[in-house]
Amino acid sequence: VGVADGGLEYLLAVERLKAAKTPDAAANMIRQFNMPWEVVPSELLRSPGVWDALVPHMGLTALIRNLGRLTDIGWIKPLSAGERLVVERLGAATELLKARVHPLQILTAEATYRRGQGLKGSLSWTPTAAVLDALDAAFYESFGNVEPSNKRTLVGLDVSGSMGFGQVAGSPLTPREAAAALTLMWMKTEPQVATMAFSDELVHLPIQKSMSLPDVVDATSRIPFGRTDCALPMQWALDNQLEVDTFVVITDNETWSGRIHPAQALQEYRRYMGVDAKLAVVAMASNGFTIADPGDAGMVDVVGFDTATPDLISGFSRGDF
Repeated sequence: VGVADGGLEYLLAVERLKAAKTPDAAANMIRQFNMPWEVVPSELLRSPGVWDALVPHMGLTALIRNLGRLTDIGWIKPLSAGERLVVERLGAATELLKARVHPLQILTAEATYRRGQGLKGSLSWTPTAAVLDALDAAFYESFGNVEPSNKRTLVGLDVSGSMGFGQVAGSPLTPREAAAALTLMWMKTEPQVATMAFSDELVHLPIQKSMSLPDVVDATSRIPFGRTDCALPMQWALDNQLEVDTFVVITDNETWSGRIHPAQALQEYRRYMGVDAKLAVVAMASNGFTIADPGDAGMVDVVGFDTATPDLISGFSRGDF
C-alpha cells in the first residue's frame, strides 16, 4: 500500500494502537482505520469495548473462530447486544455464502463452543443457547458453499464400535460424528447419492437428506456392529447391479477384514459392471496401512477431517486430477 493510498497513515496508526493508554482510545483507532483483530495487542483483546469496535467489520470466519474468547470475556452473554449481533451475522445467508464458510468449519466451531473450552490454551466459557442455535442453523445454510461432483455417488459409512470413541485430530468430534457430517453433506449437495452402513456385514442405513445431524448420528449409533470390512460397498453395488461413478468409504482407520481386499472388490465391480468407478477412502485416523491401490489412479486414500476433504473428493470424482 502506498503513501497516497493512506498506507503510511495506517501503519502509523497501528503503531499508536500498541501504545494506546485506554481501551476506549484503542476502540476509536480501530473504528477510524477499520483495523482487524490480528493487529490489536493481546492485552486489549480482554476489553469488551475493543470488540465492540472490531466485530461489526470482522470477517465471518474470524468471528466464528473467536466465539469462545468473546464469551469468556463477557462480550457474548445471554440477552446481550453482542449475542444479538453474532446471531444476526450467523443468520445472514448472503454473508455466509459470500464468506464461503464451509459447513465442516462451522460444525467444528459449534462442537468446540458447546464444549466450553478450547482444544488448546486456557480459555473456558459457558456457551449461550442463542449462539449454539445460530451455529446449528448456519451449518445447514452453508451447504450452498459445497461444490458437488454431480457424479453417481455411493457413500459407505463404517458403523463399527470404534467409531464412537476418541476424537478426530484437530476437532472435538468423534469419528462417528465427523463421518455422519460428511455423509449428510453429500446427501444434501449431490444430486444422485445413495448411502449404506457396514461393519463386518452390510446394514441398512435409515437416514434421509431431510434429517438433522444429531438424527444421523443417533441412527448410526443404533446399528449393530462388528469388525470393519471396507469391501462391502463395492460388493453390495455389484450384487444389486447399481451403476456407481464414485464409492466413498468413511471409516475411523484404514482396515479390512473380509474375504476380499477393497481394491480387488472395486476391480471386480468395474469388470462386471463396465463402469470405470472410483474409490475414495476417508480415514479419520491412520494406522499405517492403506486401502487404495497406489498404482490405480482411480483410487485415493484421504486421512483426516477438515474443510479440504469434501472438495478433494469432489475434484477426484470429477477427474480434476
